[in-house]
Amino acid sequence: MPVARLLAATIALMVVLLAGCTGNDEPPRPSGEISVATGNQGGVYAEYGAGYADLIERRLPDVSARVLYTGGSVDNLRRLGAGEAQVALTLADSAADALAGRAPFKGRVPVMALAALYDNYLQLVVPADSPVRSVKELRGLRVSVGAKGSGTALQAERVLKAAGLSPGEDVSAERLDVREATAALAAGRIDAFLWSGGLPTAAITELRRTLPIRLVDLGDVVPALTRSYGELYTETTVPAVVYGAQSAVTTVSLPNFLVVRRDMPDAEAYWLTRLLFEGQSQLIRAHPEARRLDRRTAIATYPLDLHPGAAHWFRESQP
Repeated sequence: MPVARLLAATIALMVVLLAGCTGNDEPPRPSGEISVATGNQGGVYAEYGAGYADLIERRLPDVSARVLYTGGSVDNLRRLGAGEAQVALTLADSAADALAGRAPFKGRVPVMALAALYDNYLQLVVPADSPVRSVKELRGLRVSVGAKGSGTALQAERVLKAAGLSPGEDVSAERLDVREATAALAAGRIDAFLWSGGLPTAAITELRRTLPIRLVDLGDVVPALTRSYGELYTETTVPAVVYGAQSAVTTVSLPNFLVVRRDMPDAEAYWLTRLLFEGQSQLIRAHPEARRLDRRTAIATYPLDLHPGAAHWFRESQP
């Protein structure tokens, strides 16, 4: 974990522990319907979110959990704000924009976090024999910049801007989800695609079976991203072993959060947080990124506050 995030986690832990103790009283279990907004099928959000919804149904007998397959982070936060979803997965940068009411949002979304889950890695995928070796070399090419309403689309715009490129002007931009993008790359309908996801992303792993691919190093745009967006973006690497590459590539990562509305009852937020950790082994079967769930770092949810119900569980669970 980067030093800045480790420090944030330490401060968040102190805040939670000093916020007061409610003892070991167990709030009433929730009932009714809970919709979980996830992401594109073939992506990590979809698999992780479906596993979480199944966990809710198994452990909370009076709750009916429904999976919403969506465009991704921005779409999820809009649905949360509109009351169409009660729980959502989102990237930290999308959450920051939603909380502040910045574009692409038309107003503030009253969002709070239950936990930080794992980090997303921005991946620029090209055929193995592509001449593209940097983001700047996408000029004039056909590039998928992520589905409408996705966190990928938000990051893709920022990455292209950092490289001096504009979607629709300097590149021929396609708005495809990850499964559509892998199919289009395999068929030669696009030259590259950008995707922000956990490691490994199933759709990219499947693509490798039919098309030799590689990830393009993003090291040249990282300084511009971190200057513009600060600690939300962290320089990191995608290990070679993830997709069978010859070497690791530099990219940027940022955390994913499990979020709810501010007005969710504390008891409901408590149980949704508790199930996340008590059912971790089941979530790992849904997607291996669930191995990264750690109660010591899960409270580092900057720029979002922890929901009071989640904070209650974290206090109670401390040894």
